[in-house]
Amino acid sequence: MEVIVPFSTDRPKSRLSDALSPEERREFARAMLDDVLDAVVAAGGDPRILATDAVDLDHPVTVDDRPLTTAVNAALGARLGTGGEDGAGIDGSLEPVAVVMADLALATPAALRRLFEAGRDADVAVAPGRGGGTNAFVATHPEFRVDYHGASYLDHREIAAEIGADFAAVDSHRLGTDVDEPADLAEVLIHGEGRAATWLRGAGFALDASEGRVAVTRE
Repeated sequence: MEVIVPFSTDRPKSRLSDALSPEERREFARAMLDDVLDAVVAAGGDPRILATDAVDLDHPVTVDDRPLTTAVNAALGARLGTGGEDGAGIDGSLEPVAVVMADLALATPAALRRLFEAGRDADVAVAPGRGGGTNAFVATHPEFRVDYHGASYLDHREIAAEIGADFAAVDSHRLGTDVDEPADLAEVLIHGEGRAATWLRGAGFALDASEGRVAVTRE
């Protein structure tokens, strides 16, 4: 399955500016991206990075500096179209296409396989994020397009209904946890097993539960 992974190279993880310097944010964002790509490959996916600028990776990279919604919709249109040949299988049916965000530092092959399987059974399968966002999805319906503004999970469910697409929600803590705010770093330190967790520990981040709740500290 082709898996599009959007990645911002210019101002990655700006909401982590209270915890990380600009250079640290770039390094941490790249560590999360590498974790996501490893998980996608291990789950049997074929990752294609959709980046705002050139980035050195061992996977194909398409540069598109337009807003996320516009860039992802262009990628979906090229692959799903309206039944065109780009995404067609041997029998002329469209092959599923996944979009997985680059900041899912807890993503595992098992969690992604669940999403991929749901996307083979439904026209649109979405893994919602905390707060109603859309962290990952699989689409086969040629008319499905995204709108990442606001509570996008609800928007995508409505879009699927409007075009008559079968919709499935994939409830997953690992796919539902995107790393945007300093408080999210605790999730990576608790559950992370890849480069992102290693990077945080190497940068001096640790967990402190001395006051009865888990907090992130830095040496």
